[in-house]
Amino acid sequence: MAMGIRTLDLRKIYSSAPPFAAGGVGVPRAGARGSKKGKPPKPEVTALDGVSLTVEAREIFGLLGPNGAGKSTTVGVLTTRVRPTSGQAWVGDHEVWKDQATVKRLIGVVPQRPNLDFSLTAAEILTFHGAYFGLSAKERNQRASELLEKFKLTDRANQMVRGFSGGMMQRLSIARAMMHDPEVLFLDEPSAGLDPQTRILLWEIIREYNQAGKTILLTTHYMEEADALCHRLAIIDHGKVIAIGTPGELKASIPGGYLLRLRFGKQPAALVEGLRALAGVREVHSQDTTGADIYADRGGSLIPEIATLATTTGAELLDVHISEPSLENLFLHHTGRSLRD
Repeated sequence: MAMGIRTLDLRKIYSSAPPFAAGGVGVPRAGARGSKKGKPPKPEVTALDGVSLTVEAREIFGLLGPNGAGKSTTVGVLTTRVRPTSGQAWVGDHEVWKDQATVKRLIGVVPQRPNLDFSLTAAEILTFHGAYFGLSAKERNQRASELLEKFKLTDRANQMVRGFSGGMMQRLSIARAMMHDPEVLFLDEPSAGLDPQTRILLWEIIREYNQAGKTILLTTHYMEEADALCHRLAIIDHGKVIAIGTPGELKASIPGGYLLRLRFGKQPAALVEGLRALAGVREVHSQDTTGADIYADRGGSLIPEIATLATTTGAELLDVHISEPSLENLFLHHTGRSLRD
């Protein structure tokens, strides 16, 4: 039975530092809660600020954003690990915080950092997990063998995981999450720190699991991962959804077909107005006094005109970088900063 995911106006405000796996620092709020006599007030940090999402059944859906944007907190709420300050969340027809036991049986979760038991072997970690979910001895042994093979860990099955590399631990964490064949799989930064070959293997397994009718929600700050895997995605920043759609739709929403990032030694006021007047230019975003971002219908053919304009206005053009529509450019357009900032 395929299941979707839904959130409605999720808000999460921390009165202390959020846990590491819940998504970083969030957004400081003006004001703070009252304190006991003689103690300073506790600062309030807004990690989620009204997040509403609908993930369709059998969809690979991505949350794309920089560290601290609220991605992991959203996953934490949906997987019963973080209680929201307000708002609601559902997995299928089950409201997460009213039917936690049922939701936990339906989901598989891969946290940002592996949390494996170092006193167990890889095979024991998988079979013990299967036992928690009621699989028979025959079922869990067969399932563990299949997953160890799929994740290229068969030769390490009977070794303690304390000697595993980071990439091997991550693969085993994902295998463990799949052990009870959950309807919905949550992957929090699944390819962080993985080498390119392991990342490609992971992508293939995620696609295969989705093709078996499963719903997958993953968080990432890798634009290429979101572009390659996700049917739809939401770009999130400072606890708010700033754009949502298919990767193609989101890239098509960027004004013009090109982004030209210009850097100047000095930038006279007349230069920005002149840039806006150039044919094919849709938008110009000035970056302090040292640069400008131009969204335009053309790329290289604009350079001679920009150089001429810089000369006539007394500007010193130092660097030009041209890029075609991308999710990175979309984030830059909405926030004025890079996904990696």
